[in-house]
Formats: sequence, structure tokens, C-alpha cells
Amino acid sequence: MAATSRTAMILGGSFLVSEHPLAQVFTPEEFSADERMIGELVEKFVQGSILPRMAELESMAAGVMPALLKEAGALGLLALDIPETYGGMACPKRVGMLVAEKLAASGSFQVAHGAHTGIGALPIVYFGSPAQKEKYLPRLATGELLAAYALTESGSGSDAMNARTKAVLSADGSHYILNGEKMWISNAGFADVFVVFAQVPAEAPGGRDRFSAFIVEQGTPGFHTGNEEKKMGIKGSSTRTLVFEDARVPAANVLGRIGRAAAIAINILNVGRFKLGAGAIGGAELALIEAVRYGNGRHQFGRPITEFGLIKHKLGEMAARLYAAQSMVYRTAGYIDQNIAGLDKAAPDFDAQMIEFGIREYMTECSMVKVYGSEVLDYCTDECVQIHGGYGFSQEYPAERYYRDARINRIFEGTNEINRLIIAGDMLKRAAKHQLPIYEHARAIAAELASGAPAAAPAAGELEPERQAVAQAKRATLLALGAVAEVLGEHIKDPMEHEEVLAFLSDMVTETYAIESSLLRTRKIEAQGNAAATAFAADLTRLACGGGLARIAASGEEALAAVYAGEALAARLALHRRAVAHTPIDAVALRRRVADVLIAPERWPLAGGAGKFAVGV
Repeated sequence: MAATSRTAMILGGSFLVSEHPLAQVFTPEEFSADERMIGELVEKFVQGSILPRMAELESMAAGVMPALLKEAGALGLLALDIPETYGGMACPKRVGMLVAEKLAASGSFQVAHGAHTGIGALPIVYFGSPAQKEKYLPRLATGELLAAYALTESGSGSDAMNARTKAVLSADGSHYILNGEKMWISNAGFADVFVVFAQVPAEAPGGRDRFSAFIVEQGTPGFHTGNEEKKMGIKGSSTRTLVFEDARVPAANVLGRIGRAAAIAINILNVGRFKLGAGAIGGAELALIEAVRYGNGRHQFGRPITEFGLIKHKLGEMAARLYAAQSMVYRTAGYIDQNIAGLDKAAPDFDAQMIEFGIREYMTECSMVKVYGSEVLDYCTDECVQIHGGYGFSQEYPAERYYRDARINRIFEGTNEINRLIIAGDMLKRAAKHQLPIYEHARAIAAELASGAPAAAPAAGELEPERQAVAQAKRATLLALGAVAEVLGEHIKDPMEHEEVLAFLSDMVTETYAIESSLLRTRKIEAQGNAAATAFAADLTRLACGGGLARIAASGEEALAAVYAGEALAARLALHRRAVAHTPIDAVALRRRVADVLIAPERWPLAGGAGKFAVGV
């Protein structure tokens, strides 16, 4: 049996009700030398093999994308998540996130790589039978076979479990006959193996169809793909419809069990969201540094535009949001890795335990990383274009492609709206099941604030104001969760009627995780003893906390005003405002200091490892 239990691990969402030991928080500065070498390998591959062929990729020149994927396979970059038994590397999740981050510069290639290594191959890794794993995984690890994932249909995007594609067992029981269409399928133009979701008819009249998954090979009679979609961005990635017309799929290719594909879809999407967040921070960093480079070279009124205050404002804000997103990604990766490390790899239920404790447990965090990361990416690419001015609108400059390519990330792997509902919904569900003492904390905080006790002790010392801001964020978020549950019930019967409220709560939870992740990372950087790195990280954390707490305050008021009125609203708002009361920081000075650190080296100075820092050494 597995060594890990729910009482022995860090629970998903528990950051809101407890302080996690600093030793259990992973930061990108802590990568080992070997892990950094993998990151450097990716950078060299992107610079040497992908960027020189970017024009070919963007024009979808025949054979270029699959050839590059196979080259990545030869380097081991398709094998990171595949077990060693099947020719993979079984790397920690943090390494997979590092690779996703470093691939950001590759544009459309990153999409194809993620579709293959993540949502394409992982369903077989986690849910495949021994025979299926033996047949497919070794060749998926090398790139001999390329994978795709087919869930979405024209009539079921966010409502994917209500797919219309049908799979009917043949009379002799040897095959399932598939009919229907899938839409927006990445890698469809060249994939050899597709994980396809379909409805198997109910066993008895009047019963419910059974949502199931199948491994479908290219070349299956009755299966073909449509034309390439013409897209706004990620133009080099293959995106097509899949068409099934009496396609005969062997019964041996059922993935998992008939009627149990919801677990496959949900858990694989969790991984996809997590990886998307990592790729997004790589793209955000790319946009930030490109903005710095352009700004240094662009002179107006006799000097570089990076010397002007409003440009420094943009650079400083981009950097603070990037730092928070980066900190969230690797903190989450560390938790997943710790939980998986506590499992018995020889146990017969290892795959099931890894899904439960390593993936499902962090559903909230995976969605937060996806939402926050994709929106930071959008913010950074937008500001990159703005700093370029008219040149940012020209295809002659990379800012234009960054902007177009970024937009899809708020739609991929479940829209950000759906993920916001997941975040708040999962937290409320955990509270209702007494897995997390959210309501108990909410009642205690409300009673304490109502009694007239100080909302927070006066801040003193380095990073103490930021510790206080994190504590305030948690209190305000817990108060709001409890207050909403008092009105709507601990089990919200119809979430669709209260989507806006759930989204406000989700934003509060996410901002809290973001600013605490920033603070924890800065404390670990501080412990490394590099004064310049600590000063830079501390300024980023101050900016993140100041902006995050202000957004939490606004979201809390919106949520409370939507479910309370009159005197009850006034009372709730009074508690909320006491919880978030703070003196505004001098964000202007902080952004200028942060920008000044970035301008000269034209690079992101952190994550150098062992206290290394690009400035001040």
C-alpha cells in the first residue's frame, strides 16, 4: 500500500487555514545542477533548432513540426513524465514545469510538445493497462509515435462530459464502433495516437450513457481529420477536427473502464492546467525581457524610453506579477513531488495513489496556476506591445507574435471562467466535507473582529508588513467564504446561479496563494545570504502584496454586496474592511527600483541557483 495518507501530506487548499513549513516550499532557486542542465538543454534546443525554423513553423511547412518533436524525443524531452520501465525518465514534476517554462520561446512548438507529453501521453501513463503501456509508452517517449487528446466537440466545450460522439460495442464484442466529431484537436494533423472520449450507450433502457475513453490509432478505417484551422495565434500548431464514421476501434483499446472516463478527463486536465501555467510564466518572462531590450534601444527626447517613469511602471508591475506566478508554479510542483515521493512505487495501486495524492489533491492549485499564469502572460504581452508602440503592431517584431500566441491560454484546458468556478467550488466542497476547517476559521475571525480586537499587530522589521498582508488576505478570504456560505448554504445547490460570486471568491483565494507564494520564496532567497537578490525579491514581494491585497479587498466587497443587503451588508462590510485595512505602499518607488535592476542586464536575474544573481555579484 502507499506510504502517504491524507494526514501525512500537505492538503490541497490548506494554505488558507495553516502556515506551511518553509522547508516544504520549493522555489526555482533550488533546482539541482542536473535539473538546471535539463533547462539549459531546452534553451539550446530552442535557440539552435526551433527559432531558426520559426518562419517554417508559422507557415505550417509540411513535416517541420513532427520532425522537431522527434528531435526533442531524441534529446529525452518527450520522456520526462513516462516511467523508467517504459523507457522514460520519470522526472519530478518540477522538472517538467522547468521544461515547459523554457519552451515558451518556441511559440507553437510549445503547444505541440504539451499536447503530446501532457494531455496526449499521460492518460496512458496513468490509466493505461499494462499491455497498453507496453505497446505505446516506449514509442511515445522517443517520438516514434506522436499523441493527441480529443475531448472537445462543437456542442460541448466546457460541458465536455455531455459529448455526443458515440461508441457502440459490435455484436461480437471485438470492437467499438465510433461515430461523431471532435473539434479543436491539437496535433491532429500528424498524431499517430489519439485519446478519444465518447458515450457508450446505457446498459439498460432508460439508463445513462457511459462516458468512456478510447485509444484510437491513425489509419483506423472510418476515421479521418478535417482541414487545418486558421487561427489568430499559435499558427504553427496543428488544429483540426476529427471525424468518426463507423470507425472500428478494438475493444482492447478502451482506456480505463467503460463509464469511468470523467476521472481521466478531469485529472489529465489538472495536469494540463498546471503545465500551461508553467509555460505561461516562461512567455511572460520572454515578453518582459523583450520589452526591456526594445525600450533600451528606443530613444525619445534624447534618452532611452526605459528611463521614463511610466515605462518603469510597466516593467516593475510586469516583474512583480511574473514573480508571483513563478512562485506559485514551483511551490505547487514541490507539494506534488513531495506527495508522490511518499508513495510506494512497488505498490499495485501506485498509479491510483499518484492520481489521488499527486494530481487530484491539488485541483484548486492547478486551476489557480492556470488562471493566474495565463492572465499574467496576457498582461505582460500586452504591456510589451505597448512599450513597442506602433512597432509592437508589426509582424517584424516578436511582440506581435507574443500577443497573438498568448490569448489562447485563457481558453485552453478549460476557460478561466470555468477554472474560477472550480477553485471556489473545490474550496467550498472541502469545507462542507470538513476536510478543511474553513467555516470554523471564518466564524472565529468574525467573532474576533466583532469584539474590537486589533485586526493585525503593527508591522515591524524586514518583510513583516508583507507577512501581515498575507495574514490579512487569509482572514478576509476566509471571512468571505464563510459569509457567502451562510447565505447560500454550505452545499451550494445551484452554482450556475451564483457564478459571479464564486468568481470573486476564487480571485480572493488565488491572490492569497500568489502573495503568500511570493513571500515564502523571498524568505528562502533571504536565507541564501545574497543581499542584492534579497533586496530585489523583497521589492517584488512588496509590490505583489500591495496589489494583491487591494484586489482582495475589492473582490470581497463585490462578493458580499451580491449576497447581503441593508444592515446585514453593512455589518459584513465593516468586518471585511477591518480585515484588509492597511497603509498603501509607495508602489511608484518600488516599481522604479525593480525596473532599474532589469534594465542594465536585460535578463531576469533570479533563479540562478545557490544564491546566484545577475546583479550585484
